[in-house]
Formats: sequence, structure tokens, C-alpha cells
Amino acid sequence: MVVFYQPDDACFARANRLGKIIPLVVVDNTPGRNAAQRGALSPDIDYLASGKNEGIAAALNHGIELLRARGCRHALLFDQDSEASAALIDGLLDAMRRLARAGRKVAIAGPAYHDTRLGTVAPFVRFGKWRMSRVRVEGHEPLDVDFLISSGSCVDLSAWQDVGAMDAALFIDFVDVEWCVRARRAGYAVVGLPWLVMEHSLGDEPVTFLGRRFAMHSAFRHYFIFRNALALILYRTYMPMSWKLSELVKFPVRFVVYTLLSGQPREQFTMICRGISDGVRNRLGPLS
Repeated sequence: MVVFYQPDDACFARANRLGKIIPLVVVDNTPGRNAAQRGALSPDIDYLASGKNEGIAAALNHGIELLRARGCRHALLFDQDSEASAALIDGLLDAMRRLARAGRKVAIAGPAYHDTRLGTVAPFVRFGKWRMSRVRVEGHEPLDVDFLISSGSCVDLSAWQDVGAMDAALFIDFVDVEWCVRARRAGYAVVGLPWLVMEHSLGDEPVTFLGRRFAMHSAFRHYFIFRNALALILYRTYMPMSWKLSELVKFPVRFVVYTLLSGQPREQFTMICRGISDGVRNRLGPLS
């Protein structure tokens, strides 16, 4: 499945290519869209238009429930800007089948991703007691990790009922992290597949600060990054302490980078402060 939000022609083209490889569901979060406004999307693709921006979590939930109702065993999740080749899809499904035959309870598996803007292949991550560790992307064996980004991942739908749906209250950021933590708590594995790499862009054009490159986002997105991180740190006791400490350490650096290097310091400052305020009060859901 693919989630749309204000898609351009390239998004429709990518979805149509993907629809030739696998049965595809597109959930469109573009405000004002209805089922008749599928545009250039192939008629073979199921199209669900919510009519409003319900957030990535709600969109994924809608699409996955449709796939479950149709008897599908797996759900492949993609953002509208993710390039998904036939080789990637075959590799994901083959790995999930091999893991199942080996008796592994795997909730989700996914490739490494190459960030086309930062120019790097992101490592996988494991949560220790007090600190997170990076797992190098190498080899041809599945790696037990602690979370994967949702785009490019393959979910075993038999695990969905045990783990539960994505948390729609989070709306967008940290949705995948929170779900993977619940999957691990439910006794399922989260597996990285280092021999598979997907091209993916996180954020807008990056900026450099103190020798490090940071992916930038809109003030709207930064609101959710700060709000959801704080809400998960303060109110979700099951979130790993190492993740919470890592996010707290990032707060001051993100605040400086996002406000001073964005080109819109006043808007960024206002939205980040609003996100901090709402996170402390555990006020979740869409931004009103």
C-alpha cells in the first residue's frame, strides 16, 4: 500500500508502476479529495480517499484493514516518494517466508535505506538499557533490530491483531518506532535485511551544523517531532529508556538547527514551542 498526501504526477507514476507488481491500495490523505478524484491512478488500484489529512498512522490502518479483509498475509508499506523495485518486493516477501519456515515470529521486516539527500545508508538500530547502538548494514543474514521506518517495510498481518493498529493519535512522527516497540513487547521480532537497500528521502534539503548534516522539515512537521517525542517520553512507560534519553539529548540541537537554519525562524520557533507545550500536556491527534 501507498499513502498519498498532495501527490504530484511522479507519485501517480510510481504508484502505477508498483501496481503492476503487486495488488495495490492507495490511501489519499489530501484534504478535499474523494473517491472519484483518483486522477491518473490505474483503475486496477484500490483508491481510498479520506477527504482530510488523518495522518500517516490512520492512513496505514485503513489500508491494512482493507488488505486483511481481502485475506492478504502481508502488507508492504510505502511512502508516495519511495522507489520500490520488483527485486526489493521479491526480496522482502522471500525473506518473510524463509523466516516463517524457520519458526521465527516476525512482525515486520525491512531493508536498509539510502537517504538520497544525505547521501548515506542509514544503519539499523538496537535499544540497549541506557543507550542505543547502531548496527552496520552488511552481510546476507537477517538482523534482529528494534525498529524500522515504515516505508519499505513488510508487515506480517497475522501479527497485526496481537500488536494492534498504528497509534493514530501520534498522527505522523515516531509512529513506526512506537509500533515496533509494541511488536517487540508482544513477543515478535523486528528484522532488518541488510542486503536489501531502498532509495528514500527523509525531509527537505539538509543543512550542515557543527560538521553534521541534518534533514530539515516544515514547521508543521517539527511540531509533531517535538510533541510526539515528549509525549512518548513522559507518558508511555513501555518506551525504552535508551530511546527516551537519545531523544532528550537531541532536543537542544534540533531546536537550534530547526529555528536558526531553516530560513523561517519565527514560524519554526512558534511551532516547536507549541509542540513542546502540547507534548508536556499529552495533547495528541491532528494539529488544530
